[in-house]
Amino acid sequence: MAVLLLAEVQGAELSMDQTAKAVTAATALGDVTVLCASSGCGGAADAAAKIAGVAKVLCADDAAYGNGLAEPIADLIVSLAGDYDHIVAPATTNGKNILPRVAALLDVMVISDVTGIVSADTFERPIYAGNAIQTVQSSDNKKVVSIRTTGFDAAAETGSASVEKIAAVANPGLSEWVEDKVQTSDRPDLTSAKIVVSGGRGVGSAENFAIIEQLADKLGAAVGASRAAVDSGYAPNDWQVGQTGKVVAPDLYIAIGISGAIQHLAGMKDSKVIVAINKDEEAPIFQVADYGLVADLFDAVPALNDALG
Repeated sequence: MAVLLLAEVQGAELSMDQTAKAVTAATALGDVTVLCASSGCGGAADAAAKIAGVAKVLCADDAAYGNGLAEPIADLIVSLAGDYDHIVAPATTNGKNILPRVAALLDVMVISDVTGIVSADTFERPIYAGNAIQTVQSSDNKKVVSIRTTGFDAAAETGSASVEKIAAVANPGLSEWVEDKVQTSDRPDLTSAKIVVSGGRGVGSAENFAIIEQLADKLGAAVGASRAAVDSGYAPNDWQVGQTGKVVAPDLYIAIGISGAIQHLAGMKDSKVIVAINKDEEAPIFQVADYGLVADLFDAVPALNDALG
């Protein structure tokens, strides 16, 4: 079996964490070829070649792919699809934008958010906000699959695959890039951070969120938020963790003032260690927490910040 894996490339930089985890999943399906498609993606292709399990890297360096527009990248993948049994990508914003178009052009189904590889045609994916696992078997001649990378460990950077430059295909011209508005931060990216500190509605206000950010900065962590906190205006939308936000699986997840609605649990319950701080001892978050502290967060968090120096 041959697998074409679309690397997660932001600008000209490879997202090593997302791509390496997707490679781990893809190697269970067959020989993995990684496709880097962007403008100036030579460095990303060289980085992808170092991922263990990668047999070859294709580098499509063209301005048409520089801003992640789904239509030209989908056409490029379809032009290569004849040589592959599986087309795979991380289930990121880019992957979720591109793969459905690829599947439509190939007239096959897209199997999304896969967390387990059973066999070459059978996959596991969460449903009902992660409360059940659905096993999907596809009879399509080509399988188009997005990988929820939180379910896999990153492949080591011990590979030495060859890199082949390939030509771009004709740009369909169905969309054009206008601008990107990206919030910059010195903190780790939320989806790949090893430690995440999240605040919920219990934090009470945007001003009070400063104690969450202070704790995160002392731990070198990313900051997250529940949907209730985001909807209340306490935190920006890109901090949202949950079924309708970002799915994370850090080594340590600290939930502060978060009750633990099912939608939030779907986005963080695969974290290695979960610590919950909530004054309501009946809060659902304690059902998934490894360590729970029943306390007022306005007492506990400042004390923790003081203890950390």
